[in-house]
Amino acid sequence: MNYAVVALIVINVLISLKGFSDRSFFERYKFQIGPILNGEQVRLFTSGFLHVDQAHLFFNMFALYIFADPVIDQLGVFKFVIIYLGSLLAGSTLALSFHKKDPYYSAVGASGAVMGIIYAGIMLNPDMRLTFIFFPFFDIPGYVFGVGYLLYSMYGMKKQLGNTGHSAHLGGAVGGFVLTLALYPEVFMQNKTITIVLAIPIILMFVFKNKLENN
Repeated sequence: MNYAVVALIVINVLISLKGFSDRSFFERYKFQIGPILNGEQVRLFTSGFLHVDQAHLFFNMFALYIFADPVIDQLGVFKFVIIYLGSLLAGSTLALSFHKKDPYYSAVGASGAVMGIIYAGIMLNPDMRLTFIFFPFFDIPGYVFGVGYLLYSMYGMKKQLGNTGHSAHLGGAVGGFVLTLALYPEVFMQNKTITIVLAIPIILMFVFKNKLENN
Protein backbone atom coordinates (compact mmCIF):
# COMPACT_ATOMS: atom_id res chain seq x y z
CA MET A 1 0.00 0.00 0.00
CA ASN A 2 1.40 3.38 -1.04
CA TYR A 3 2.48 5.84 1.68
CA ALA A 4 -0.06 8.42 0.46
CA VAL A 5 -2.89 5.94 0.97
CA VAL A 6 -1.57 5.07 4.43
CA ALA A 7 -1.40 8.79 5.28
CA LEU A 8 -4.97 9.43 4.14
CA ILE A 9 -6.27 6.44 6.08
CA VAL A 10 -4.40 7.50 9.23
CA ILE A 11 -5.72 11.08 8.95
CA ASN A 12 -9.28 9.85 8.46
CA VAL A 13 -9.00 7.48 11.41
CA LEU A 14 -7.50 10.05 13.79
CA ILE A 15 -10.00 12.81 12.93
CA SER A 16 -12.93 10.38 13.01
CA LEU A 17 -11.87 9.03 16.43
CA LYS A 18 -11.69 12.60 17.70
CA GLY A 19 -15.21 13.15 16.40
CA PHE A 20 -16.46 9.94 18.04
CA SER A 21 -15.23 11.07 21.46
CA ASP A 22 -15.79 14.83 21.21
CA ARG A 23 -19.30 15.79 20.12
CA SER A 24 -18.54 19.52 20.00
CA PHE A 25 -15.63 18.84 17.61
CA PHE A 26 -17.91 16.72 15.42
CA GLU A 27 -20.62 19.40 15.35
CA ARG A 28 -18.10 22.16 14.61
CA TYR A 29 -16.61 20.50 11.54
CA LYS A 30 -19.42 18.42 10.01
CA PHE A 31 -21.11 19.41 6.75
CA GLN A 32 -24.21 21.47 7.52
CA ILE A 33 -25.96 23.79 5.09
CA GLY A 34 -26.84 26.63 7.46
CA PRO A 35 -23.36 27.28 8.90
CA ILE A 36 -21.73 26.88 5.47
CA LEU A 37 -24.03 29.48 3.92
CA ASN A 38 -23.18 31.73 6.87
CA GLY A 39 -19.48 31.63 6.03
CA GLU A 40 -18.11 28.41 7.51
CA GLN A 41 -16.88 27.02 4.19
CA VAL A 42 -14.15 25.03 5.94
CA ARG A 43 -16.86 22.46 6.67
CA LEU A 44 -16.91 21.58 2.95
CA PHE A 45 -13.44 20.13 3.51
CA THR A 46 -13.32 18.99 7.14
CA SER A 47 -16.54 16.97 6.91
CA GLY A 48 -14.77 14.62 4.50
CA PHE A 49 -12.56 13.33 7.33
CA LEU A 50 -15.31 12.73 9.89
CA HIS A 51 -17.48 9.61 10.03
CA VAL A 52 -20.67 8.59 11.79
CA ASP A 53 -19.30 5.40 13.33
CA GLN A 54 -16.63 2.71 13.02
CA ALA A 55 -18.50 0.80 10.29
CA HIS A 56 -18.87 3.94 8.16
CA LEU A 57 -15.16 4.66 8.59
CA PHE A 58 -14.13 1.08 7.83
CA PHE A 59 -16.08 0.73 4.59
CA ASN A 60 -14.83 4.04 3.22
CA MET A 61 -11.22 3.25 4.08
CA PHE A 62 -11.52 -0.29 2.72
CA ALA A 63 -12.84 1.03 -0.60
CA LEU A 64 -9.98 3.55 -0.70
CA TYR A 65 -7.49 0.75 -0.04
CA ILE A 66 -8.93 -1.36 -2.88
CA PHE A 67 -9.03 1.35 -5.56
CA ALA A 68 -6.16 3.69 -4.67
CA ASP A 69 -3.11 1.74 -5.83
CA PRO A 70 -4.35 1.16 -9.41
CA VAL A 71 -4.86 4.93 -9.76
CA ILE A 72 -1.45 5.68 -8.26
CA ASP A 73 0.22 3.12 -10.50
CA GLN A 74 -0.97 4.96 -13.61
CA LEU A 75 -1.09 8.60 -12.52
CA GLY A 76 1.38 8.88 -9.64
CA VAL A 77 0.91 10.07 -6.07
CA PHE A 78 0.50 13.80 -6.77
CA LYS A 79 -2.35 13.36 -9.26
CA PHE A 80 -3.97 10.74 -7.02
CA VAL A 81 -4.05 13.22 -4.13
CA ILE A 82 -5.48 15.92 -6.42
CA ILE A 83 -8.29 13.56 -7.48
CA TYR A 84 -8.98 12.54 -3.87
CA LEU A 85 -9.16 16.08 -2.48
CA GLY A 86 -10.85 17.49 -5.59
CA SER A 87 -13.53 14.80 -5.44
CA LEU A 88 -14.06 15.47 -1.74
CA LEU A 89 -14.75 19.14 -2.48
CA ALA A 90 -16.84 18.29 -5.54
CA GLY A 91 -18.99 16.01 -3.40
CA SER A 92 -19.49 18.69 -0.77
CA THR A 93 -20.18 21.37 -3.38
CA LEU A 94 -22.82 19.30 -5.15
CA ALA A 95 -24.44 18.41 -1.82
CA LEU A 96 -24.57 22.13 -1.01
CA SER A 97 -26.19 22.83 -4.37
CA PHE A 98 -28.81 20.09 -4.02
CA HIS A 99 -29.72 20.85 -0.38
CA LYS A 100 -29.24 24.63 -0.25
CA LYS A 101 -32.86 25.18 0.81
CA ASP A 102 -32.53 22.89 3.83
CA PRO A 103 -30.37 24.69 6.45
CA TYR A 104 -30.42 21.67 8.76
CA TYR A 105 -29.15 19.14 6.23
CA SER A 106 -25.89 17.65 7.48
CA ALA A 107 -23.47 14.92 6.44
CA VAL A 108 -20.01 13.53 7.09
CA GLY A 109 -17.71 11.00 5.48
CA ALA A 110 -15.05 10.41 2.87
CA SER A 111 -17.57 8.90 0.46
CA GLY A 112 -17.28 11.71 -2.10
CA ALA A 113 -13.48 11.50 -2.17
CA VAL A 114 -13.54 7.72 -2.33
CA MET A 115 -16.18 7.71 -5.07
CA GLY A 116 -13.91 9.96 -7.12
CA ILE A 117 -11.05 7.47 -6.73
CA ILE A 118 -13.38 4.58 -7.63
CA TYR A 119 -14.51 6.37 -10.79
CA ALA A 120 -10.91 7.20 -11.71
CA GLY A 121 -9.89 3.58 -11.14
CA ILE A 122 -12.66 2.28 -13.39
CA MET A 123 -11.82 4.79 -16.14
CA LEU A 124 -8.15 3.84 -16.05
CA ASN A 125 -8.78 0.10 -15.82
CA PRO A 126 -11.67 -0.75 -18.16
CA ASP A 127 -11.18 -4.50 -17.66
CA MET A 128 -11.59 -4.21 -13.89
CA ARG A 129 -13.96 -6.72 -12.35
CA LEU A 130 -15.30 -6.52 -8.80
CA THR A 131 -16.14 -9.34 -6.42
CA PHE A 132 -18.24 -8.58 -3.34
CA ILE A 133 -17.86 -10.24 0.03
CA PHE A 134 -21.47 -11.42 0.10
CA PHE A 135 -21.21 -12.87 -3.44
CA PRO A 136 -17.67 -14.34 -3.59
CA PHE A 137 -18.35 -16.48 -6.66
CA PHE A 138 -19.85 -13.70 -8.75
CA ASP A 139 -18.09 -10.67 -10.16
CA ILE A 140 -19.22 -7.73 -12.27
CA PRO A 141 -17.40 -5.33 -14.59
CA GLY A 142 -16.23 -2.18 -12.84
CA TYR A 143 -18.11 0.11 -15.20
CA VAL A 144 -21.39 -1.69 -14.45
CA PHE A 145 -20.83 -1.06 -10.75
CA GLY A 146 -19.94 2.60 -11.38
CA VAL A 147 -22.96 3.35 -13.53
CA GLY A 148 -25.30 1.28 -11.36
CA TYR A 149 -24.18 2.92 -8.15
CA LEU A 150 -24.68 6.44 -9.51
CA LEU A 151 -28.14 5.56 -10.82
CA TYR A 152 -28.96 4.15 -7.39
CA SER A 153 -27.63 7.35 -5.79
CA MET A 154 -29.94 9.45 -7.95
CA TYR A 155 -32.87 7.22 -6.99
CA GLY A 156 -31.82 7.45 -3.34
CA MET A 157 -31.75 11.24 -3.54
CA LYS A 158 -35.17 11.41 -5.14
CA LYS A 159 -36.72 9.06 -2.57
CA GLN A 160 -34.54 10.33 0.32
CA LEU A 161 -33.46 6.81 1.20
CA GLY A 162 -31.72 6.32 4.54
CA ASN A 163 -29.06 8.59 6.02
CA THR A 164 -26.69 8.20 3.08
CA GLY A 165 -25.17 11.30 1.46
CA HIS A 166 -26.22 10.35 -2.07
CA SER A 167 -25.44 13.81 -3.44
CA ALA A 168 -21.86 13.61 -2.16
CA HIS A 169 -21.42 10.29 -3.97
CA LEU A 170 -22.63 11.88 -7.19
CA GLY A 171 -20.42 14.93 -6.74
CA GLY A 172 -17.42 12.77 -5.95
CA ALA A 173 -17.95 10.76 -9.12
CA VAL A 174 -18.17 13.99 -11.14
CA GLY A 175 -14.93 15.15 -9.54
CA GLY A 176 -13.16 11.88 -10.26
CA PHE A 177 -14.41 11.81 -13.84
CA VAL A 178 -13.50 15.42 -14.70
CA LEU A 179 -10.15 15.42 -12.90
CA THR A 180 -9.05 12.13 -14.44
CA LEU A 181 -9.80 13.50 -17.91
CA ALA A 182 -8.02 16.77 -17.07
CA LEU A 183 -4.92 15.13 -15.58
CA TYR A 184 -4.72 12.23 -18.04
CA PRO A 185 -6.62 13.15 -21.24
CA GLU A 186 -5.20 10.10 -22.99
CA VAL A 187 -7.70 8.00 -21.05
CA PHE A 188 -10.47 9.09 -23.42
CA MET A 189 -8.71 7.73 -26.51
CA GLN A 190 -7.46 4.62 -24.71
CA ASN A 191 -10.80 3.73 -23.10
CA LYS A 192 -13.29 5.74 -25.14
CA THR A 193 -16.30 3.44 -24.79
CA ILE A 194 -15.98 3.03 -21.01
CA THR A 195 -15.47 6.77 -20.57
CA ILE A 196 -18.64 7.53 -22.52
CA VAL A 197 -20.61 4.90 -20.58
CA LEU A 198 -19.42 6.34 -17.25
CA ALA A 199 -20.45 9.83 -18.40
CA ILE A 200 -24.08 8.79 -18.96
CA PRO A 201 -25.30 8.91 -15.31
CA ILE A 202 -23.42 12.19 -14.77
CA ILE A 203 -25.19 13.73 -17.76
CA LEU A 204 -28.54 12.39 -16.56
CA MET A 205 -27.93 13.89 -13.13
CA PHE A 206 -27.49 17.38 -14.56
CA VAL A 207 -30.42 16.97 -16.95
CA PHE A 208 -32.73 16.03 -14.07
CA LYS A 209 -31.07 18.24 -11.43
CA ASN A 210 -34.24 20.19 -10.67
CA LYS A 211 -36.15 17.01 -9.98
CA LEU A 212 -33.45 15.69 -7.66
CA GLU A 213 -32.98 18.84 -5.61
CA ASN A 214 -34.33 18.92 -2.08
CA ASN A 215 -36.95 21.63 -2.39
